[in-house]
Amino acid sequence: MKVRHICFLLRFTILLVSIALCAVAPTFANAQNLSELLSIDPREMKFEPVEFTPPTPERITLENGMIVYLLPDHELPLISIDAVVKTGAIYEPANKVGLAGMTGSIMRTGGAGNRTGNEIDEALEFIAANIGVHVGSDSGSASLDVLKKDFDFALKIFVDVLRTPQFAQDKLDLAKKRALENIRRRNDRPSGIASREFYKVLYGENHPYGRVSTAKGISSITREDLQAFHKTYFHPNSMMLGVTGDFEREEMLATLRNTFGNWSKSDVDFPSVPPVNPDIKRSVNHVEKDVTQTHLRIGHLSIRQNHSDYFALALLDDILGAGGFSSRLFQDVRTRQGLAYSVGSTLRAGNFDLGSILLYAQTKSETTHQAIASMTAHLKRMREMPVTSEELTRAKDAFLNSFVFSFANAGAIVSRLMSLEYYGLPSDFLERYRANVVKLTEDDLLKAAQTHYHPDNLTIMAVGQARAFEKPLSTFGPIRTISLNNEE
Repeated sequence: MKVRHICFLLRFTILLVSIALCAVAPTFANAQNLSELLSIDPREMKFEPVEFTPPTPERITLENGMIVYLLPDHELPLISIDAVVKTGAIYEPANKVGLAGMTGSIMRTGGAGNRTGNEIDEALEFIAANIGVHVGSDSGSASLDVLKKDFDFALKIFVDVLRTPQFAQDKLDLAKKRALENIRRRNDRPSGIASREFYKVLYGENHPYGRVSTAKGISSITREDLQAFHKTYFHPNSMMLGVTGDFEREEMLATLRNTFGNWSKSDVDFPSVPPVNPDIKRSVNHVEKDVTQTHLRIGHLSIRQNHSDYFALALLDDILGAGGFSSRLFQDVRTRQGLAYSVGSTLRAGNFDLGSILLYAQTKSETTHQAIASMTAHLKRMREMPVTSEELTRAKDAFLNSFVFSFANAGAIVSRLMSLEYYGLPSDFLERYRANVVKLTEDDLLKAAQTHYHPDNLTIMAVGQARAFEKPLSTFGPIRTISLNNEE
């Protein structure tokens, strides 16, 4: 386990205990004796709202356009750097899906500067440091965690990884073999099939948000492709650094300027990403799979995170299915009807385009129809009548009391701010989130549900044995049968 993870767990535990003690202190103070204290019903306990004002990092722009966030934290002799890079799989060629992620992983494993990948591993292991690189759907990231005394040494390796990766051929060959094996085996997991095929239907299999890697595409990726992808997107003016830990401001700024100062800025010509088609239509899809339980994904397109109704939809999602044991789907579909062990909902607000609203469940083959009908009925009910005051209060408390954990440590604070800036959200988004949640009413949530929930135009994805269904899926609409191909 990384050093930063251990420290985070310790701080997180202390924070939880402190909040719990502060919250129940009024109840303890009013109890006259131990027996009275033990007789208190936890459901009747009153808690004060959690108040927390996080420290503000300093934001600086270096001469080459690199944005730097600084937040010293002298509690432990550790220094961490987190980088955010404007890149992502949405910019990779459609015939080479997987190139972006492979570029990120081999930047780390394939050597950098004058060191091989194995030499970097040995050097970092010797000083108990860690360097990671990842390129996701719409962003890239890199991180460094090291003891203060070894910072200068580890920083040089970190910079080499970012600027001059070697992309060793043997590491690329190994990564391609693993990717091809994952493609060969990805249809073994029905839950993975359900999610993958759901988003292919939702966004379109040719859209960057819906397309998936193929054996042909992975096999075609070359070392030159990785070099070209890195050369295109990794530049100081398309990068943010968040530096936290045990350092002095002036000394750290001088080190960063000395280290990154000769890295020249460069204009990046980002490929255009086609907009998501907002037209929502009903779609019933089935993947035949010889399993005893049907894996369900039900939903439709949703909003971007900067939408004014995001706060209301977040609370609705908590009440519908994301709130765990107290959510409506859990209480009814799982507990009362016993249709599914796993059931819930997820609001995925989009960063650069439309996101999604997703309901999911895993149910017996015989109860597939009943589970779909029950889940869609709950979505309809959210549009027809307001949530109860108890549900709204619980959802608000859950969001407000978890607010403090967005700022559990200096690294989390800086990462949040960089993420907000990267996706074009205001720096006070989280504080605004809190204020907006506080003032929401039952009618506000009803209006949001009526505007953004479309139970008559759902994409339904079922992975299971059709012959075992009590009623055919055709009762929900024309069925599109999806065939799987492990060799795609």
